[in-house]
Amino acid sequence: MKTPLAGTQSWRRVAIMAVALPLVISLAVMAYAWPAARIAPRDLPVGIVGTSTASQGAVEGLAHSKPGGFDFRLYPDEASARSGIRERDVYGAFVVTPGSLTVLESTAASPTVAQLLGKAGRQLAAHASKAAADRAASSAHGTSARSKRGKVGAKEPAQIRVRAVDVVQTSADDPRGVVFSSALLPLTICSILIALVIAMSLRLRPVSRLMALIVVSGAAALGVYVVAQGFLGALPHDHLATWASLALTILAISATTAGTVALVGSAGLGLSAALMVFVGNPFSGSTSAPELLPKTVDEIGQWLPPGAGASLVRGTAYFNGNGSAGHIAVLALWSVLGLAAVLFGHRVSPVAKGPVANESATVGTEGPVNDVATPHVPPSPEESSHSSSPARIGMHAHAHARPAAGA
Repeated sequence: MKTPLAGTQSWRRVAIMAVALPLVISLAVMAYAWPAARIAPRDLPVGIVGTSTASQGAVEGLAHSKPGGFDFRLYPDEASARSGIRERDVYGAFVVTPGSLTVLESTAASPTVAQLLGKAGRQLAAHASKAAADRAASSAHGTSARSKRGKVGAKEPAQIRVRAVDVVQTSADDPRGVVFSSALLPLTICSILIALVIAMSLRLRPVSRLMALIVVSGAAALGVYVVAQGFLGALPHDHLATWASLALTILAISATTAGTVALVGSAGLGLSAALMVFVGNPFSGSTSAPELLPKTVDEIGQWLPPGAGASLVRGTAYFNGNGSAGHIAVLALWSVLGLAAVLFGHRVSPVAKGPVANESATVGTEGPVNDVATPHVPPSPEESSHSSSPARIGMHAHAHARPAAGA
């Protein structure tokens, strides 16, 4: 019989879901859309070659056009600037001479940043050409005032030529560098699924779960690498190091998820999924660059496995592992903490509680569960001869008492 209280509780659940679910969806959309809508350079490290007047003018022009957008590093020559790009100290550099401007960029570091630097270079060249034209016009006006030839002045200055050089290019099979950035989200989700499958393996001991996480992460990384490089050609260099980077990324995400489940139960799966999928992925900067995201987003993203993993894989696949020490440390920290939680988090486990609880519940109960399903077998003559024992009498009395109770 339904009670009014039960109906009230049902409507209360509906009301909670009607508020909570749209709120969660809105937060998820904001987590992905807000960083993408705020992309702009913020302390983006770029190089300036030389200390000439033209170079100083380039620094002033960039600082004026995007205040706080660039972190300038001075290099004595173009070769040292190229080396800084390969070592991931800067995303690119500007080589400024009186008649030309060379933009050193790296599509492997970030195609988005490469486009931004190319646009900034063209703006600098246009600004320098306009300034030179204004100076020439002013000089011509002054000369005409003192000259009998009237309007005859200086020659119009030549336009400054802009040249872009891609120092570290993306793979020819992935010119826009979108393969791994597109694969990061499914890789994160599948890493969480790995943890879920291993956590559901109730017969595995903690040590076995730990070993399973390590082995499965390595095997999954091999599969990802076969697709990304063998089939799509997007990770062309340092094959072993790139596979190891993928394996460490998957292990950091899956071990963290499994460890959280081991510590707090099934709620840990939702917590880990929210952290990795709805925070780690959009804050990773894999589709642009961390320095193009809002400052707080950049810092949070690089301390989470998806962001650190994306930067590490990019470093091993294109930059010989340069600038990857910090990302390795972040992934190793998450992996160690997650594996430690898996190893020590099952001391009081639902798995351990299940059989013990069932046994304790059945001991001393009045009605064994299998009495109805188990057919009655008449005792053998040998058993009948010993039926006078207290234990045997008690069992027969109980067996005959059940129909009488039903009646």
